[in-house]
Amino acid sequence: MQPCTAKNNPNHRKDSTPVPVTPLLAADIIIELSDRPGRPIVLIDRRNTPYGWAIPGGFVDVGETVEQAAVREAREETSLSVRLVAMLGVYSDPSRDARGHTASVVYVASAQGEPEARDDAAALAVFSPEDLPPNLAFDHARILADYLVFRRSGERPAPQAC
Repeated sequence: MQPCTAKNNPNHRKDSTPVPVTPLLAADIIIELSDRPGRPIVLIDRRNTPYGWAIPGGFVDVGETVEQAAVREAREETSLSVRLVAMLGVYSDPSRDARGHTASVVYVASAQGEPEARDDAAALAVFSPEDLPPNLAFDHARILADYLVFRRSGERPAPQAC
């Protein structure tokens, strides 16, 4: 099986059809540390604006899948190799990111080891999902509330119409 890239995608535009203006695409990863009691999660303290504690993640690069971006961003920001467990949902409220309209695919992932703050992370900490810091960036309070429901019940959040 060939990797998913624009080069071998039969739907890739090769003509001069105008490319539509669309939201930016990001991947965020709720990393559960499976080798610790209670499976705590990793949050980063953002080095850049908007500041605050955040779920690790970032923009999808051209030529990579959202899943590949999630794994890459986790490694770049926390030094952890993650295993994607589930897709929690897609968060696309146009006002979720003050820098511009960004849609994010959010995954739940499992990892083991000692995370380290890297790349866009000024610092990093491990939290119980029931005891999170108050200054969460973006819409991560909503995402983490949805995650808590998923973690307790296995139910993914229903799509929300704004």
